Amino acid sequence: MIELDFLCSSEAIMPLVGQVDEYIFIVRRGVTVHLSDNALHRMRQVARMTGASVVYSDYYERRDGLLSPHRLIDCSRGGVLRDDFDFGHLMLVDSRALESALASVQRHYDYAAFYALRLALSRQGKVVHCPELLYASEGVSGGGSQFDYVDPRNRAVQVEMEQACTEHLKAVGAWLEPEFRKVDLSGSWPVEASVVIPVRNRVSTVADAVKSALSQEAPFRFNVIVVDNHSTDGTTEVVASIAAADDRVIHIVPESDTLGIGGCWNRALTDSQCGKFAVQLDSDDVYSDTSVLTRIVDEFYRSNCAMVVGSYMLTDFDKNPIPPGVIDHREWTDANGRNNALRVNGLGAPRAFFTPVVRDILFPDTCYGEDYAMGLAVSREYRIGRIYDVLYLCRRWEGNSDASLSLDRLNANNLYKDTLRSWELEARINLNRDRHEA
Repeated sequence: MIELDFLCSSEAIMPLVGQVDEYIFIVRRGVTVHLSDNALHRMRQVARMTGASVVYSDYYERRDGLLSPHRLIDCSRGGVLRDDFDFGHLMLVDSRALESALASVQRHYDYAAFYALRLALSRQGKVVHCPELLYASEGVSGGGSQFDYVDPRNRAVQVEMEQACTEHLKAVGAWLEPEFRKVDLSGSWPVEASVVIPVRNRVSTVADAVKSALSQEAPFRFNVIVVDNHSTDGTTEVVASIAAADDRVIHIVPESDTLGIGGCWNRALTDSQCGKFAVQLDSDDVYSDTSVLTRIVDEFYRSNCAMVVGSYMLTDFDKNPIPPGVIDHREWTDANGRNNALRVNGLGAPRAFFTPVVRDILFPDTCYGEDYAMGLAVSREYRIGRIYDVLYLCRRWEGNSDASLSLDRLNANNLYKDTLRSWELEARINLNRDRHEA
């Protein structure tokens, strides 16, 4: 057994070199692990049955003297790309796979050595999840804030994580060169831009969102498409009242009552009144000023891109900034942004789309990850324009759909995004293969 920080330097993993045992067990440093009877035997057994390079298991967490099960999820090819994937606190590693993996990690890392190592291990064999509670843990828990990866204090860590991910994508044939398809932004549309607001039961915030969109000052015609997903709390009446007073508001109640957020977006995109550019505004949030729509549209023409992503400020309900403050995704580059997108959990906000491109793709009809799926699909072939000034106030409050999520809900969300990563990884490998054969 070897103790190791999961965020560590290349020097820290040197104790792993030269091990002769068939299997090595890596324990997260700072966590006390109490093994159940035959736990190590079971992990070795699973490794031998599956030929895995890595095996990890579910476990119990002990807090205040109480034990509670901590369930993990299967690690797909897409899941291994996520640098915050939860493997628990104990991992079995095949020593032969370990030696090959260590030999393939050529770059020196101050922080991302173990991330680079486990990516390399995934190239040696299967990463297998044993859904059995094989140990109990006490001490520092894994995980952190969903915004850790964009906290500027973690910038040096993220640079290395991107380097490690890039090397892995190149090794598996999924890395994309910075070459993009051109988009034809000409043509006649009902309006130049449409602000799209999907909403269900947000009576306390939807008026702020719609009025923020209507307050935009632009040298072109725009409208606001509110897709009201069968609200029951008075939202429908609020939107109808605003629409009656301003014909720029298109109030749509879909025929289907089973749509997710992605389905509501598709209903707006395919509507005959949708503009050339479709610009996101969540029903909880507001734009930072009256110039946002103009700046986004200008960026489409400046960059000849199919999607634009801005920056936002996290605030409380009353629009007071809260940590970590500005989320600007400055890690994005034209050269490598769409590759690094497979590692991180999102591309940022507000998001805007060239309507013909996204009409062809369409959003998955889900209530989580639909925006991430679209961003990955667009970036596979098209340039994404970036605006690093704050365009958007993202209000956090107890009514947010991602507030106080349970472990089961977090696992389901992560599993879905990992599935999207896996599919996108295969699509990019196939795209590179087709280009090479051509």
